[in-house]
Amino acid sequence: MHPYLPLLIYLLVALVFAAAMSILGTSFGRKRPEPYKLQPYESGHPTAPFTGRFPVKFYLVAMLFVVFDVETASFYPWAVNLRSLGAFGLVEMVTFMAVLAIGYAYVWKKGGFNWR
Repeated sequence: MHPYLPLLIYLLVALVFAAAMSILGTSFGRKRPEPYKLQPYESGHPTAPFTGRFPVKFYLVAMLFVVFDVETASFYPWAVNLRSLGAFGLVEMVTFMAVLAIGYAYVWKKGGFNWR
């Protein structure tokens, strides 16, 4: 447990600091909400209330972004450790890239990247 003691202390200090700031903000902050602060806005401009549903396309694009972004973010650690991983790391990354390419091709074929 000794090597992890600084990490534990850091996490405790961060947790106490976050809790203290939240409590201080709610205790001493203003409690008079202005009507203009309760209005919805987009980039500083007031918007009309949205009365419909969001198309599923928004959620699909968001999920595809997260999936492909997280997967491609793993290329950097692999590139940093390429020499120490050797041939095994190369084979594993080629396999990973093949799975990524199959997923990319599947989404492309299904029209997931076409915005209509």
